[in-house]
Amino acid sequence: MKPSGGPVTTTNSKVTIHMVSSLDGYVVKKDGGVSWLETSDSYEAGVESEDPEEFLQSIDCWVIGSKTYEHALALGWPYGDKPTFVLTHRDLSSDRASVQFRSGDLERFVNEELRPNFPSAWLCGGPTLVKEFLRLDLVDEVCHTIAPILIGEGVPFFDQIGVERPLHLKDVKAYTSGIVELCYEVRRG
Repeated sequence: MKPSGGPVTTTNSKVTIHMVSSLDGYVVKKDGGVSWLETSDSYEAGVESEDPEEFLQSIDCWVIGSKTYEHALALGWPYGDKPTFVLTHRDLSSDRASVQFRSGDLERFVNEELRPNFPSAWLCGGPTLVKEFLRLDLVDEVCHTIAPILIGEGVPFFDQIGVERPLHLKDVKAYTSGIVELCYEVRRG
């Protein structure tokens, strides 16, 4: 699927992991809950969050796993009409024209389908998918948003990736909500 507006071919594409976790590194509670994402914290020296519409315009497509897909459907679908690739081995369906299901070789998917067609692809979960993208060196950036809460147990963001990946800190933002975002470039060579 090509982004709307006609075919795009790019060699300068960027695959970005974007995940939100608690300070102790969990992306979802043990019971599957994500209510902890709502924060009542206040940090006066922080910056206001950027305009969500403007931010979403900078993303050309989303890549998510099947569990994240099911959570997104239950929470009201935050991905809009942007092309969304759900990577799964399960037989799932969607009534959304923007959703496509993929399985198989991740390297082929990224190098033959994502990179040539989408300058900015965002991988938003889950941890199993993140681990494979990092292990296979298919990621250019990691943006880790940390919520001001310790939830004690659940599904960890990074869980035994099995490889070492050097990173370069590109940006740090502390928001008035107490949320902190760390953006890293994955170093190669």
